[in-house]
Amino acid sequence: MSSHTLIAPDTEAIVTGAPLSRRRRQLRKAGESYGFLAPTLLLLLVLMIVPIVMVIGYSFQDRAVMGASSGFVGLANYVEVLSDPGFWKATGNTLYFTGVSVAAHLVIGLTFAMLLNSTLIGVVPRAIFRALYVLPWLFTAAVIAVLWRMLLAPNGIINFLLTTDVEWLASPQLALGTVTFINIWAGYPFFMVSLLAGLQGIPGELNEAATVDGANGVQRFWNVTIPQLRPIIVSLLLLDFIWTSQQFALIWMTTGGGPIDVTEVLSTFTYKLAFAQYDFAVAATSAVLVLLMSMVLAVLYVRHQKARD
Repeated sequence: MSSHTLIAPDTEAIVTGAPLSRRRRQLRKAGESYGFLAPTLLLLLVLMIVPIVMVIGYSFQDRAVMGASSGFVGLANYVEVLSDPGFWKATGNTLYFTGVSVAAHLVIGLTFAMLLNSTLIGVVPRAIFRALYVLPWLFTAAVIAVLWRMLLAPNGIINFLLTTDVEWLASPQLALGTVTFINIWAGYPFFMVSLLAGLQGIPGELNEAATVDGANGVQRFWNVTIPQLRPIIVSLLLLDFIWTSQQFALIWMTTGGGPIDVTEVLSTFTYKLAFAQYDFAVAATSAVLVLLMSMVLAVLYVRHQKARD
């Protein structure tokens, strides 16, 4: 009996002390993790969360920012924006610009990725082509805009080669197609590099088995390559749609949304409301609507990523 009474307190201390020390270690590790994340979270709060909340607040006011006093107007700004023909024209231009760009990015990027992954060209030519194909991705939007404005000028190299004097960026019939082409040229390397990595990750046994089963090149492409690349393709399409729909710098530095409103997209439409008409309340409303559209795409992307995992 005495031996049990001597051992019991130590045993109880060991049993109760171990979980406590383990909890302390877990709390300490959690505190260290949040400590490392704190600077980034603070930056996100100051540079993203606070401005978004302020813009949402402005969208329910009149004379926001510029007025001496502003009042709550409810959904009046949203009604004004949604009844503005210019907003819907910008939305249509954005859908055309984004849809055509994303589709072309996929087709061109996949074509070049398959070419670089094939054995049709040697190692040295493949390295040269890879450097040339990636080159547009290295330029900033400002450099791309200046470069193509020079190339497409009435006395530029493009008109010289085509023996014409077309004003590509000033023509109401050609301006939207021209800036879309420029964006396609600037953005396809992202798809090419990502899809090339995906192609190199496809096991060779799958193509060999399909060949043994009598599948030709087209059948192997549709039944082996595309199914293996489908998760990457869907992710790329969603990401590119989000990024392209918010393109501003390229359009602003090439056409400024003109001529008239032919190349006006939602980003330039919102910018002009704020810094040309100084109507920050309506501009904030337009920005919130763009944010909601982007959030829908972002949710789809996150759900797709979770499904992949």
